[in-house]
Formats: sequence, structure tokens, C-alpha cells
Amino acid sequence: MTISSVEQHRKESPKMVNCMIITVSDTRTPETDKSGALMTEMLLEAGYNVGAYQIVKDDYADIQGAIRSGLANETIEAILLNGGTGIALRDTSYEAVRDLLDKEMHGFGEIFRYLSYSEDIGTAAILSRAIGGVSGGKAVFSMPGSTGAVRLAISRIIAPELRHVMREIYKDIK
Repeated sequence: MTISSVEQHRKESPKMVNCMIITVSDTRTPETDKSGALMTEMLLEAGYNVGAYQIVKDDYADIQGAIRSGLANETIEAILLNGGTGIALRDTSYEAVRDLLDKEMHGFGEIFRYLSYSEDIGTAAILSRAIGGVSGGKAVFSMPGSTGAVRLAISRIIAPELRHVMREIYKDIK
């Protein structure tokens, strides 16, 4: 039996990835941040590490500042944001993330919206501006802030594929 290249890549992937969680919200606190807590729980259950956590206001400069702190932290390998991805004027996560990416993983947003459409919210999925990519040799994923969106993104896309993503990033820089 031959092994596929994807299976081979997964075997060559790092066993541990150290993540930073950023919740984008004007109202949440560490005590009320259910989505940040869910992200932490799900990542830990999937065998990842959460090395940093932060809540920032839905403000372009604040979001970029939090991402930049993760990029500057040598122990952080992946940055995961929740919140601020909608189409309201106040929602700025998409722009803040997009403007820092070296490469965009279009498939993350596309698959997230497809899964949201087919499994959860129907045509309202068009309102999501989930985005993923690579910045400074680190994976970055930004998703809506609802617990349903976080559960979907982590369980169906990020947890199964993050090690493979890191393998692809590392093959060029390590």
C-alpha cells in the first residue's frame, strides 16, 4: 500500500504547536469570554499548547498590536483570533489580519464558509470574513467570535490541519 503525500506530510509534521489566542471584543472579559475558553479547551484536547491569551478591543491598531506581539514572541507558532470578522463598520479583524499576512490561505475562509453554510447557518455564511494565512513564519487564523463558529473552525479545520500547516511553513525556514 502506498502512502499519500498528505499522509507523509502529516507524519513529518511537528508533534507540538504553541498557540496564542486573541479574542477581539469590546465587551468580553476573561470571565465572560466563552469563545476564548472554548478555543483553549479544544486546542489542548487536540494536543496543542496555548502559550498566550489576550482580549483586545475591536480596533485595527489594537488587533494588529496583539498579532505583532505574537509574531515577536519566539515561542508562539500559531495565532488564532476570534471575533470582529463580520461586515459591520466596527468589525476590523479581517483588515488587521489581512494587512499583516505574507501569504493568505484562501481555503481556510472558503471551507469555513462552506461548512457554516452546509452544517449550521445557511446563507448567512456570506457574512463571515474568516481568514487564514502566514505572517512572519507563523500561522494566523481569524474566525467569528461565536462559540459555534469557534467549535466548527477548530474541530473541522484547524485542529486536524495545524501540524501540517506548520510543517509546510517550517520546511522553508528551519
